[in-house]
Amino acid sequence: MQVSRRVRSLKPSATLAVGARAASLRAQGVDVLSFAQGEPDFDTPAAIKAAAWEALQKGDTKYAPVPGDPATRALIAEKLSRENGIPACTADHVVISSGGKQSLYHLFQVLLDPPAPGEAPWDVLLPVPAWVSYAPQAELAGGRVVELATTPEAGFKISPEQLSRAITPRSRVLVLNSPSNPCGTMYSPDELRALGRVVADAAGSVSPDLVVLSDEIYEKIVLGADPHFSIGSMPEIAERVVTVNGLSKSHAMTGWRVGYAAGSGVFGRAVAEGLKTIQSQTTTSIPSFILPAIRAALTQCAGDVEAMRRAFARRAELAFARLREIPGMNCPRPTGAFYLFPDMSSHFGKRSKGGRPIDSAMAFAAALLDEHHMAVVPGEDFGSGGERCVRISFACSEEQIAKGMTRLGEFVAGLR
Repeated sequence: MQVSRRVRSLKPSATLAVGARAASLRAQGVDVLSFAQGEPDFDTPAAIKAAAWEALQKGDTKYAPVPGDPATRALIAEKLSRENGIPACTADHVVISSGGKQSLYHLFQVLLDPPAPGEAPWDVLLPVPAWVSYAPQAELAGGRVVELATTPEAGFKISPEQLSRAITPRSRVLVLNSPSNPCGTMYSPDELRALGRVVADAAGSVSPDLVVLSDEIYEKIVLGADPHFSIGSMPEIAERVVTVNGLSKSHAMTGWRVGYAAGSGVFGRAVAEGLKTIQSQTTTSIPSFILPAIRAALTQCAGDVEAMRRAFARRAELAFARLREIPGMNCPRPTGAFYLFPDMSSHFGKRSKGGRPIDSAMAFAAALLDEHHMAVVPGEDFGSGGERCVRISFACSEEQIAKGMTRLGEFVAGLR
């Protein structure tokens, strides 16, 4: 008796061994510094918790509508229209889910079909390195992932020319994630507009079914001079963009599981109906007492969000400055989210001070953890190019960043 081929096809995470080893070391009393967490270290703002508590006391514990209640969806639509410039977006275009990950999973199910016999699969264009779940989610929905390689020198960003060459009549979804996990960089407004024009040109000729899936979960964590820009605000492609967002990163609400997706116009409404249909057969709605907390987050917590952003910006400068002092760590300046993603492949072929061969990102991360008790995420799971990198999260205190970079520097200095 076996589980399904679908499940057997999923690759186990390359980070599990490092995570298990870190937990084992901590259990032995070892002072492990973790730079692996993809979540803010701040507490959820008080106004959000108070709104949920009040809702619980009022008895807000029954089923909610599948996509979320009309008042909360209307507030999200207003936010997307006012802040992000998404046109023709109403409450009927918004579906609230149990986290951005669920929104993305359901969107791939809505947008992709498994190929019919004798038919080629739909292509999902994915700039890599990329967040670990895009590719398996797309493949589970029947899509074929086409990786678009990037480099540290280009800020891990694709060019319009590169995108144009990749688009074919079978291109169905372009995934964009700006600011980026794991890369810690983001596209400028002009760069996104240039990509949007490529999409518009292709949609009018070679690929009329092309849709942009824009994951903007880190939109509030902008570290550089460029502001965040939503590609769905471009009128020429607005009705072929679905914007995915949530409150996990911006409002330190990872455990609350709040995500949402929205599009524009007739197409956006059709996508929302599809999302509702699928969600009705999976989780139904999010907990009803969280809906007032979403409204509090969007109306009362701008100061908290900005304070966290400023803290991340300070940490980014400290972490990047210290990383630049370490030889062989090729990393673009972090401009969004809370990650460094250095290419450290110049150290492949060496051995650690403890005699461990360094022939991969996984080996680098494992030796760093065992010998200097610093946990980072090896890049193998992030797609092509990631296997040369490690992800370092600076969602931790400045004191920990300083200690961790000292440990990393000592580890690299010991490589021979």
